Amino acid sequence: MTDMLTTSRRPETPGQFLVAALYHFVSFPRFADFREPLQAICDANGVKGTLLLAHEGINGTIAGTEEGIAAVLACVRAQPEFAGLIHKESRASAMPFLRMKVRLKKEIVTMGVENIDPKKVVGTYVEPKDWNALISDPETLVIDTRNDYETAIGLFQGAVDPKTKTFREFPEWVRNNSGLHNKPKIAMYCTGGIRCEKATAFMKEQGFEEVYHLKGGILKYLEEIPPEESLWEGACFVFDERVSVTHGLQEGEHTLCHACRQPLTPEDLQSPLHEEGVSCIHCHDTRTEEDRERYRQRQRQIMLAKKRGARHLGS
Repeated sequence: MTDMLTTSRRPETPGQFLVAALYHFVSFPRFADFREPLQAICDANGVKGTLLLAHEGINGTIAGTEEGIAAVLACVRAQPEFAGLIHKESRASAMPFLRMKVRLKKEIVTMGVENIDPKKVVGTYVEPKDWNALISDPETLVIDTRNDYETAIGLFQGAVDPKTKTFREFPEWVRNNSGLHNKPKIAMYCTGGIRCEKATAFMKEQGFEEVYHLKGGILKYLEEIPPEESLWEGACFVFDERVSVTHGLQEGEHTLCHACRQPLTPEDLQSPLHEEGVSCIHCHDTRTEEDRERYRQRQRQIMLAKKRGARHLGS
């Protein structure tokens, strides 16, 4: 395996908590046996987040103190299969996760296509410093492999948005779009790089020859490329309570609707359809009044917990 999320210098973004994103494709048949020891080391060090284990490796994001994250990563790398694991770091001003979950999965990123193995076939990795030149080439078709709620708040200039609800829909979208063959080069990107491992492998198997993907994903690009040179527009959705990050991996302005899990801009919060924890411009018309009343009851419990200085698990 030649590509991982690259370790970088300590991020300059101030924040009490260190956030570590990681993935590693490797044959790991004893993945089920590793779940309990990994959960235990995370709990013992106050680390929270989600880690997925499968036959094909490990994937996830965790947050905690520097010492806590170091202890968990040392435990992972102590496994011979993950000795070469490299992770990506950012900062959060508040703990971005509510709990720690180590889950067993069929895939560490679910595409749902049999026999796609990035360890055998994968696209060509492109460093962030070389990405602008590739996607500015008129011979290149740029494809965002993320889902619609992620692309809604940010894209690379000129990128094609498949508007998929889940990554499982991506292979069918490719099969149904013969026009993707109209340009000789395909450049793909995702949040941290892992979806593109499988997406580029799939594209190669579908007969596309020149397939490239952004090494380290959007997060690495936003860390390394200054705003004045950037071809990124908007913010990057992240799967934790920060909701989004921008250049320099600074925390973005987005919040999350806890009714539909869609990211909201500060302008969205001013809409008369927005009611905290109950509805937003994206979901108001798709929910019944019974749904909204149930959400209001949950929101009341969240606010009561906040007054007690606690954090409600439904928040």
